[in-house]
Amino acid sequence: MTKTIWLATAALSVLAAPAIAQTTPTQSPTPDSAARAPVPTGPIQSAPEVDAAQQGVLVFEPAFFADSRPDTALDMIARLPGFGLDTGNNGTRGFAGAAGNVLIDGDRPSSKSDSLDQVLRRISADSVERIELIRGGAPGIDMQGRSVIANVVLRRTVTVERVLEFNNYIYPDGYIGPIIAGQFSRREGDNSIEGSISATTDRTDGTGEGYRRRYDPSGALIQDADLVLWDRFRNVRATGAVQRPFAGGRLRVNGLLGWFGNENSQDLLIRSGPGIDSFNDEESDSINSELGLNWTRDLSPRLGLELVGLQRYGTEDYVGVSQSGADTSTFSADNSQGESIARAVLRFRPNDRWAFESGGEVAYNFLDSATAFEENGVPIPLPSSSVKVEELRGEAFTQATWRPNPKFTLEAGLRVEVSEISQSGDSDLTKSFVYPKPRLQLTWTPAEGHQFRFRAERQVGQLDFGDFVASADIDIGQVEGGNPDLEPDKTTLLEAVYERRFWGEGVFEASIQHGEVEDVIDIIPLTGGFDGVGNIGDGSFDQYQLRLTLPMDRLGIPNARLQARTSWVHTEVTDPLTGETRRFQGNQAFGCGVNFNHDLQGGKWSYGFDHGCNVDKGRLFRVREVRSLYAEPFVTLYGQWKPSSDTTIRLDIGNATDRERGYDRDIYAGPRDVAPVAFREVRRTRMSPWLFLQIRKSF
Repeated sequence: MTKTIWLATAALSVLAAPAIAQTTPTQSPTPDSAARAPVPTGPIQSAPEVDAAQQGVLVFEPAFFADSRPDTALDMIARLPGFGLDTGNNGTRGFAGAAGNVLIDGDRPSSKSDSLDQVLRRISADSVERIELIRGGAPGIDMQGRSVIANVVLRRTVTVERVLEFNNYIYPDGYIGPIIAGQFSRREGDNSIEGSISATTDRTDGTGEGYRRRYDPSGALIQDADLVLWDRFRNVRATGAVQRPFAGGRLRVNGLLGWFGNENSQDLLIRSGPGIDSFNDEESDSINSELGLNWTRDLSPRLGLELVGLQRYGTEDYVGVSQSGADTSTFSADNSQGESIARAVLRFRPNDRWAFESGGEVAYNFLDSATAFEENGVPIPLPSSSVKVEELRGEAFTQATWRPNPKFTLEAGLRVEVSEISQSGDSDLTKSFVYPKPRLQLTWTPAEGHQFRFRAERQVGQLDFGDFVASADIDIGQVEGGNPDLEPDKTTLLEAVYERRFWGEGVFEASIQHGEVEDVIDIIPLTGGFDGVGNIGDGSFDQYQLRLTLPMDRLGIPNARLQARTSWVHTEVTDPLTGETRRFQGNQAFGCGVNFNHDLQGGKWSYGFDHGCNVDKGRLFRVREVRSLYAEPFVTLYGQWKPSSDTTIRLDIGNATDRERGYDRDIYAGPRDVAPVAFREVRRTRMSPWLFLQIRKSF
């Protein structure tokens, strides 16, 4: 209780102080093809001010998107030049760290379980007044710690929409995976009500066929086996939200309830060499629920307050059975988890040059999990098999933004995180952490179409509660113990970005990052001969990335756009077993992608493709194994037809190249620092291409 009072007092004391920073702008002028409109420049939700000298915000009105005839706000976000949607991470504990990079009317959605892309999908394009692309900050806009963010501004007039969708995955073997969804929304100023329901049954790339081959250290084939993979999942989900004026401000209440069921199996059939056939079956069911509250109010023309409350609760049951001849092993897990969040933010903008923000957040999280492992009916003890993990987390934050002129913005902020994680059950342990997280960002626009952004930040990772509890990979017969002795990783990050806008909608961006990481999380040996997650020391990384959005009008293809990206990542950490320098766990050294779309007849017809051209997926290091991940590029082709303004028909060809994926495993006779390689295993599977038919009708 003392810890609870302390955390709450820390959060409220920051609110009582004269606020600290909010964000401001700098920018190059709006692209020629983008319409200009007033931009909110204060925390005031009811009556945004207009700053004619605003240089950090690009404004895109509906006319900009007319040639593509978007159905939803998500379609519009996908067409923003030089912007890529990041839905955030709803698995992050707390509210602040889970945010994506899109706001709605200056606020982030008050839901964590309902993903940002689904929220945007439920907003019709007709409801959007404009979209603001904010680069480097804008007064009154919570940038969520990001350098670029999009703000969807909704119309104040009455908008009513009813939408029905019938979508279908169609596979070459005749299997059909339907998705049925319906939604309703009505918006009028600050009043809105919306609801949606969807039901799905389908399969994933966990269905397919392939092989598993094993080779001795000299490379000779010692075993050849066929793999037959099968999976099915079902999902039912309902959401609802109501927004009304309340107590002089605006109150939004949202809720979600969902059920997800999954079944999968793997048959391993020996074709040559020693060994016998084996069969694995897994089944899981989970239920998730959420209730969220968001209240905002203008306390004065320059001062605004936001309060957020969130409650989540979920359960999951899992059983995995592996059978090989007369031998059987069973792994089971039952868990429940929940999260309670209270957050308050005070925003103050005394003049056009300064903006301040201050606030606090308190969150309680828990995971209550029980796992069991049996071989031929005999229980096998696992490290931390039955554990309840609880965390009480508090964070106080304050930041200030200074904009001395339209070309320069400086943002400085400090967050202080205090947390206490306790474990009970098989392990009884309590740990407390205090981490300051300073952040500094500078945005400079020296000339039209050119912008530089620099960032220095201290980041603290979050411990995955699942790492405290035992787990299993039934398909490869691997059990992993839980480790109660974990600390979060800490990163000192430096970043520089150069952005060049050209040809109206063209964007070229080059960025470089360098990070120094303390307490890198990796795999370590545990008692009982099990592997588990643990800290292995310090490491570093460097990332270089290029992004290009190229309008094709000047190249003879009007209303077409090509997007390309490529990145290189170099990471270094000392292997806890061998003492040698290697890459981070799962680090993908090279990545790239190409996307093309072309609108015809004013958006009545559209077509395009998406090609992920990287193959390297990184390596996983365990005590007795090194696993190299492999996946051929994924290619999607699509065509779209809009016979009327309220009807859309789209056909996607997914996995068009019938890609192969899998991994190579070097299995050692013992710990790989002292034992030789026993054999090498190569696993490859293919899932067939599919057609995805989408029919959307609005009323």
